[in-house]
Amino acid sequence: MAHIIVVGNEKGGSGKSTTSMHVATALARMGHRVGAMDLDLRQRSFGRYVENRRAFLAKAGLDLPSPDYRELPDVDEPSLVDGENPFDQRLTAAVSALDPVKDFIVIDCPGSHTRLSQVAHSLADTLITPLNDSFVDFDLLARIDPESGKVKGPSIYAEMVWGARQLRAQAGLKPIDWIVLRNRLGAQAMHNKKKVGAALEDLSRRIGFRVAPGFSERVIFRELFPRGLTLLDLKDTGVEQMNLSNVAARQELRDLINALRLPAVTAAF
Repeated sequence: MAHIIVVGNEKGGSGKSTTSMHVATALARMGHRVGAMDLDLRQRSFGRYVENRRAFLAKAGLDLPSPDYRELPDVDEPSLVDGENPFDQRLTAAVSALDPVKDFIVIDCPGSHTRLSQVAHSLADTLITPLNDSFVDFDLLARIDPESGKVKGPSIYAEMVWGARQLRAQAGLKPIDWIVLRNRLGAQAMHNKKKVGAALEDLSRRIGFRVAPGFSERVIFRELFPRGLTLLDLKDTGVEQMNLSNVAARQELRDLINALRLPAVTAAF
């Protein structure tokens, strides 16, 4: 069975699609068979990222390892049993098609609560939740007392993850390995960074996730998207000498892949 990696939260602009593309492509470049899906049926940022990659590689005459991206199949409405959700069937069919032929399936969820996202979270062996490193986005995970800064309780999203964990336990499946990714770590505001880090560590013990460093804010990520490239593709596309920022970004990706603790995976790029 494929190991399912779900990238999700309920806020946009946190780097879900960038994370999805880099994790999926890194695994493909390490020789793993990787399937990919985008459940944001409106914006399709991950889907467009892969489409950009296919177009660029075809135009440049390059053959680089890439995830096998699949759209959700259409559903035959008359075939649904009473009360069956068509989105459930579409996602189940897509996963069932990839499961026997892939080592990993990377699923990017929309930045809002949808039925597809809810079901995908219950399928996750590994859940990655990118989070912009500030208290503005911290309430994705928990409610904070504005006076003391202490955690008052889990957020609606954290409760949804808890619900997905319960469903997996009832089905006899292994627990979700939940990783919260601190994205857009800046060099400044060290005091605020320490406060966010301390709050995350405290919350991680209470609701059961691991904290991992993600990607710093870098111009390179905005430049890669239109061509569908990742940090690992630069040398294959003519970049002979990478600058210090790009080298540091590759190290961040290496650290992320290792922090995920995926089965039979050690980042060696």
